[in-house]
This record gives sequence, structure tokens and C-alpha cells, in this order.
Amino acid sequence: MANASCLGLYIEEHLIKYAKVSKDHDRIKVEAFGMMFYDKIGEAIEQVIQETYSQKTPISINLSEEMYNYFDMFALLTKNDLQKAIKTEFDSFCADKGYNPNVFETRYAIVGNPDEKEKIRVIHVADNKIELNKQMQQVEGYKLSSVSPISMAIPNLIDIEKHENAIVVNIEDSTTVTTILDDKIYNVDKIEQGSKEILNKINVKENSYSKSYEICKNTTIYTSEGKDLQEEQASYLEDIMPVLYTIVGKVKKIVNNNVDRIRKVYITGTAALINNIDLYFQEYLEGVECEILKPYFIQTLAGDISIKDYIEVNSAISLGMMGLGVGITGMNFKGQTFGDKIPDWLKLEVNPERTGKDRKNLGGMLTWDLGMPLDKTETGLVRIVIGLVLLVVIYSVFSGLLANQMKNKIQEADNSIEETRSQIQLASTDNNRINSKITQYNTMIKNIEEANNRVTDRNKTRNVIPNLLNQIMTVIPENVQLTSIENTTGTHVVIIAQSNKYEQLGYFVAKMKTEVILTNIISTAGEKDNNAVSIKIEGDLP
Repeated sequence: MANASCLGLYIEEHLIKYAKVSKDHDRIKVEAFGMMFYDKIGEAIEQVIQETYSQKTPISINLSEEMYNYFDMFALLTKNDLQKAIKTEFDSFCADKGYNPNVFETRYAIVGNPDEKEKIRVIHVADNKIELNKQMQQVEGYKLSSVSPISMAIPNLIDIEKHENAIVVNIEDSTTVTTILDDKIYNVDKIEQGSKEILNKINVKENSYSKSYEICKNTTIYTSEGKDLQEEQASYLEDIMPVLYTIVGKVKKIVNNNVDRIRKVYITGTAALINNIDLYFQEYLEGVECEILKPYFIQTLAGDISIKDYIEVNSAISLGMMGLGVGITGMNFKGQTFGDKIPDWLKLEVNPERTGKDRKNLGGMLTWDLGMPLDKTETGLVRIVIGLVLLVVIYSVFSGLLANQMKNKIQEADNSIEETRSQIQLASTDNNRINSKITQYNTMIKNIEEANNRVTDRNKTRNVIPNLLNQIMTVIPENVQLTSIENTTGTHVVIIAQSNKYEQLGYFVAKMKTEVILTNIISTAGEKDNNAVSIKIEGDLP
């Protein structure tokens, strides 16, 4: 439908982001957008709807407490059998966790399994019905059309290339990491840390969430090649950097654990507004291109609008697009009523008086006076009626015969399917036995390899610390002191260093990288205690 519009609302604990999105064929446009902090969510939503003139516009909102599970199924299952199998898997999961499956509203999406072509991967999303109803009640009285998980909506903003492997890191209140393999959503990871933790820490100092938000936007984080920091900015970095360090560490694990190479990481959400965050990610995710997620359809900017303004409400834009039918289908958690299924143009008002009159006229046309002889016209009508009755009887007889034959064929097909399933079950049992033996052998091989590795590690690391100290002596600045150095595992080394100047510590880390004293170096943000600043440096021996 041309010129369709939807108001996307991304709702967090203290913050609401909104974007009114329209679609004209394949052209996407953001008509209005913004964000606001609120004390009462109902008043904030009403203000947004008034400002965007969206009283009759469909609204799309986000889930708040969803959880994700993944099931592998055979690709040849029928739709009904697939639904039953998914329900069985989820019921089994709930039984293991002690959950009641009836308290959850669920949806699922299907994607191919790149490792096993005969199987499909089911991305199963569940949300507590109580929490879902709370989220929906926030927009009660308005035209709610869609409730979707933000992790499945945010990829709408990317013009994904064919066979592209990428990750979208959306750092909102909490963080979601959406993995895209072969240009399809394949996995979603949730990270508890996010912008909420950052804003709460800054709010303790400023006592204002809006001011904390602006501070977060205007803060520039440093990398190993960064410039000196002002004291005021350094104090905010103490609140920001530990959270980002945790997030980037978990994202790095996700990248490394993917068999398929991840070529690009898109960063979005509230924390994406922090200056240099893409460079910070780039420093830790070597070999992967990191960039801030910009909506693909925004080519030119008008007036005083900057691309950063759009990035600020990426989550709301993606939800608005979801409400317009863009992106992955089947993830709308709002149950569709009968009224929703009726198009607006079919919702006609009926005039009861006119209907009664029409019925009276129609009855008069079909009323015959059987006390009078039939004229030629009436005789013709009777013959037509008798012919239609005979036609209906003949059609009913043939339909009954055909239906009976189809029933027999369906029964034969069901018997054949049941026999095939029985054979599949026998084959599955044999396969499980083989896999059990393979697991035993793999465990034995792994134990032997681990024993060999421990012997090798002991031989390799016997003189690690003395040799490392000799190398560090050649690069350590005069004002930097080492308070701890430890060879934790294998070739991995952890160093605690302190100084009264940030730049001296940065210089020390940079020299260790350029001199290749350690590889894969990761350093934490500085922690200030009185006049001393300490950092933790991790790396591997070359």
C-alpha cells in the first residue's frame, strides 16, 4: 500500500525514542523523530502522538523481557509437524528450568542451517504474558499494530549484501548482539550491561538523567593512540569504560566463536553516540570492520539535521519499519483480532431501514400466487429452479465420492508417513549409539591432548617472567611502576601498572605494542586512587 505510515516507539525505563516512518512502495522516509525522558510514560506517549500527529497512525513498540532459544529440526517436516516439534522442544526447555510454558507468548523464525543442509534452525522467542500485557497497556487507547523484539527489528536499517556475515551490537538499556550469516538473522545474544548502567553511574554525580545522557553523547573515549584527557572527562570515562570493556570482550568472543568469518560489526543504540566508540571496538576486534550503524535509506540530510540525530533513534526507526512489514515476518507479539483482519475500506456503515426495504422488495419479486395458473415466464423459472436443484444434487453426489476417495488416499499417506517415522526413529537410535561411542573416544583424545599441552606449557613458560621483565625494562617510562605481573595460563600474561599520569600509562601500552613485547594486548580504563592511576594490561607472549 502506498504512503503507509507507522509510529515506532522504543520504550526504556526512563527514556522513550520515537520515529514516524512512512513507506511509498520501496521508498522509506522518516517524517518525524526524537527522544524524551519521562516521569509518567502515559503522558510522554500522549505528547509524542500529539507532536507527530499520529492519533490514527498504527504504532509499533518493542518487547521488554524476551528470551531466545534455538532448536534444530529436519527440513522435510510439514508445517503442522514442525509446530508440534517446536512446542515439544520448548515444553522440554521449560521443564528443565522449572517454568510454566503457559505463561509465555511465543513466536519463531526459521533459517537454514549452514552446517547441516538437511536441517533448519528455529529461532524461538518467548515473552512473559504479564510483561507483554504491561508493555501493550502503555499504548492502550491508540492503534497498536506491532510488538516486536528489537534484536529482530534493528537489522532492517542495513542494506544487507548477498551472503554477508555481520554482527549488529545494539547498546540500549541492555545490549543485544544480532548475528547475521549469509544475509539472514542467525543468532541473538543478550548482554546485561548497556547504556542503563552507564547513565545510572553518571546520574549519581549529576542527579539528572537528561544531563547524564548529554554527557554520554559528548564524551570522547580514548584509544591507545589517543590524546591527553581533561580531568573532568576522565571522571566520566571511569563510569563508561568498564561497561564498554565488558561489552567489547563479549562481542569479541561471539566473533571468534563463529565458524563463518564475521566481516563487519555495526554499532548502534544510545552508547553508539559516544565519540570514537567505533575506533574503540576496532582496536579490539582486529580484522573486522567496525562502524556506526546508519540507516541505509538516509542519503541526504536537510537543514540542521545531522546523521547523528537519526542514529540516536535507530531503534525506533527499525520498529516503525517492522510495523510497515519490512524485515523478518512472524515476530509480531500482538495477537490479531478479527477486526484487525478486516481492511478499513470494508468497514462500511449499514443503514438498517434501507436494508429492511431492500429485503421487502426482494421478497416481493420472489412471491408467486400459486392459486393462479403459471404463465410462460413462471414456467421457465420453475424449470430453471428444478434444473439448479438437480445440478446441486449431482454435484453433491460426485463431491461425496471424491471426498471419500481423498480420505482413503490421505489415510494411506498417513500410514506411509508413520512407517517412515518409525524407520527414522530406529535410524536415530543407531545414530545416538554411534555418537555416544564417538563422544567417549573424543573425551579420551581430549584428555591426552590436555595432558600433553600441560607438559608443553610448563616447558614453555619456565623462564617467562624473568625474560619478560628484561624486555619491559627497556620500554617502561620512569613514572610507571609495575605492581603485579602474572603468567595466568599458557602464554597469557596479566600486568598491573600504575602512575600519576594517564599519558605515561598510555605511552607504556603503546611501546609494548610497537616493540611486540606482548601480542593481543588489551588494557582497561584507568582507575584513580588518590593521585595514582592504575590499569590492567593483558596480552600473550609472542
